[in-house]
Amino acid sequence: MKRLTVIAALLSAACTTVPPTNVHQPMSARPMPRYEAAANNGSIYQVASARPLFEDRRARFVGDTLTIRITENTSASKKGNNQINRTGSNTASVTGLSGLPGKGLLGLDLGASNTSTFNGKGEAANSAVFSGSMTVTVIDVMPNGNLLVSGEKQISVGNEQEFVRVSGVVNPAFVDFSNSIDSSKVADARIEYKSSGQIADGQSMGWLARFFLNVMPF
Repeated sequence: MKRLTVIAALLSAACTTVPPTNVHQPMSARPMPRYEAAANNGSIYQVASARPLFEDRRARFVGDTLTIRITENTSASKKGNNQINRTGSNTASVTGLSGLPGKGLLGLDLGASNTSTFNGKGEAANSAVFSGSMTVTVIDVMPNGNLLVSGEKQISVGNEQEFVRVSGVVNPAFVDFSNSIDSSKVADARIEYKSSGQIADGQSMGWLARFFLNVMPF
């Protein structure tokens, strides 16, 4: 019985796959020491977590966290309509062949006509709405003071796992006093919402179908 339980656990772990990601790595970082180790700690004052008296709590160092308000609402559309008409006609007749062979061609009329029509229409539309909030970690501080942030949130519901990932470059001047920022103010933003599980697998095309889709010429 114990052996069957171990086998079932291994099969369950093998079936659970983490979707690939394009966000900046790593998605978390430990804070670096910002003060000299020789400084003395007091009963209340602690060097590792101390901040100047008039400094706010907004993120600015590696390991600090801030909240990104995801407010993405994008839409795009494109329409095209092309129409080409072309008509041509040719007429020829043989009225006389005096002194030449082939008099049987006298009175022969030749006519030809050609008509070409082309109509082309195209339309494309795309719309995406993504809203929510997520707290990320500062993983690097650039020389100009901008913050490279990244983070991941995992939600498990039954056998399904949902992954929300966010990363980008934040200008500290855009961070408000609640230590939050809108996703529209994040540079090089990479926002992902992916899932893993039976429902996600059911929405994916099988490898054999993808193979034939790539090699079939029609």
